Amino acid sequence: MYNGYANYQTWNVCLWISNDEMLYGLAQRCESYERFKIFLREVFEHHPVRFETPDGVAWNDSGIELAEVEKYWEESFSQVEA
Repeated sequence: MYNGYANYQTWNVCLWISNDEMLYGLAQRCESYERFKIFLREVFEHHPVRFETPDGVAWNDSGIELAEVEKYWEESFSQVEA
């Protein structure tokens, strides 16, 4: 466990998405973390930006607990239906 998450990698990607205005705004446009990763690649394909958090964790790091990130995604970005 790392700060309530499965590991450092999972915590780090959720931390950056939650606390970086640009990343949060991009995340709000995506229905899932998988779509978010695709969107990041599309947005930054012509920029010399590395595909990782500012702390150096790759957005597609094999250590990321995807089920936990998807749960975070659902809690953070699901739309409330009227």
